[in-house]
Amino acid sequence: MVVIARRALLAGAGAIAAGSLAATLTLRKPPPHIYTLADAPEPKPFDMSALVATLPPAPRGDLGFTDQSGAQHRLAEFAGKGVVLNLWATWCGPCVEELPSLARLARLVAGEGIVVVALSTDRGGAATVQRFFADHAITGLEVRLDPKSATAEALGLRGLPTTLLLDPQGRERARLEGGADWSTPDALAAVRRHTLQAGA
Repeated sequence: MVVIARRALLAGAGAIAAGSLAATLTLRKPPPHIYTLADAPEPKPFDMSALVATLPPAPRGDLGFTDQSGAQHRLAEFAGKGVVLNLWATWCGPCVEELPSLARLARLVAGEGIVVVALSTDRGGAATVQRFFADHAITGLEVRLDPKSATAEALGLRGLPTTLLLDPQGRERARLEGGADWSTPDALAAVRRHTLQAGA
């Protein structure tokens, strides 16, 4: 999992100078490395122990995202369906390695009332994701975006990738931090169990 860094607030007499230095260094930083399937880390098998149940189930229907045209959407639009919500980015090695398995998962569960929402946090927006999908022959996933990381922040994400399993009422039932192969039999069983679960 790629940890999301949070800037600490500078205080005291040296805050202004330190802030100026930090800004200068930020401007000189090279752009993030865009991983490819060739240089991404080795795939990780699905680890059932890494999937943590969310107790009590937490409502997530109010969380938003945009599509490739920039139109705003809410997870509540998927009410009545199970949702595999994955937050990722093209510059995140484990995300890149995981993504093909999410595309396979989407095809495997397409007729079961389960939708896979791969939500990109890339600042480059739809063009970056569309190019990545085309370059790596990713099919079965729609371009969906969290460009300002509002959803990631609302979920309290500690790193990328992170995957949430939501039930038909839009409630988070389980969460996995880090990459995994979502097309294995164990992963499929876990997805079906949590996303198709109804009731309290």
